Amino acid sequence: MELAASSGAFDGDFLDEYIVPFIEDCRLRGLTQYSIHTYAYVMRAFKRHVAERGITSIAEIDRNVLRDYVQTLREERRLTVNTIGNQLSCLSGLFEYLVYEGVLDVNIVLQVRRRYLQRYKAERPNESQRRKLVSTEQIRTLIDSVLGPRDRAVIMLLAKTGVRKGELVTMDVHDIDPLSMSIILKPKAKRTNRVVLFDEECLRLLQEWLVVRKRYERADVPALFITEAGGRLDRNGVYSAVTGHATLVGLHDPISKRLEDHFTPHCLRHWFTTILRRNGMPREMVQELRGDARSDPVDVYYHIDQEQMRTEYLRRMPRLGVR
Repeated sequence: MELAASSGAFDGDFLDEYIVPFIEDCRLRGLTQYSIHTYAYVMRAFKRHVAERGITSIAEIDRNVLRDYVQTLREERRLTVNTIGNQLSCLSGLFEYLVYEGVLDVNIVLQVRRRYLQRYKAERPNESQRRKLVSTEQIRTLIDSVLGPRDRAVIMLLAKTGVRKGELVTMDVHDIDPLSMSIILKPKAKRTNRVVLFDEECLRLLQEWLVVRKRYERADVPALFITEAGGRLDRNGVYSAVTGHATLVGLHDPISKRLEDHFTPHCLRHWFTTILRRNGMPREMVQELRGDARSDPVDVYYHIDQEQMRTEYLRRMPRLGVR
């Protein structure tokens, strides 16, 4: 497909002749369906932005347009610094593709992102050190407060496996092995080890949910966690479930702007990591269960015995004692 700039109405549709082949290029490069959906969502938002400013060609999109877009995301839409960074990364992917195709000479998104995103980060220092860390008793209270079997199983599984919400929503029923109490995750760019472990009380909540799941299941949806309509539970659904129940027990303050006042699904991954390390599980085993990349070249040649890791996990992971 030949790429060439065009002029047209103030609707941003001129971008489609670049976005459509770019999305196809993403598929050709083997990006996940979730990544492709994310790219498409960001492109639609950016199209609206350029349409509102009367832009009719790719040549008119300069640093000023992108700087204005960053300001809109931050001040009007009130997006977090991480979300702004993700949106700019998606746009950078499009512009990098256009450079590759010879439509543009330079990817100006990289320059804008480097200049303005770093500035925003400086205004919010050391976020990772201020993330909420809750106690085992608070996790127990949270799960005990949940009445619905699906949300109970979701929160328990996040806590006991340390998986990200994006990994949880791609789980299918057949990924669960109740005998070995393990799950094989779908391939993800950020994850190395795809096998995660859980214990008997987590298995109990999963089994309770699977009984209820039969009321809503559809033959064409193999997802482990589904909605009442039978569709796959998405990332927003997981976030809402966790933060909604956490709000009711006083762990999450949706109004506060302070990170330490928020309890999100990632806080359960934070608890998982911290509790295993505090209980004496070897660092390399925790990294393996988290699916972290090995940064030290020597670590590449260090192979962890799976049965030993299972024994260590069951020994170090505390029982919550939920009802």
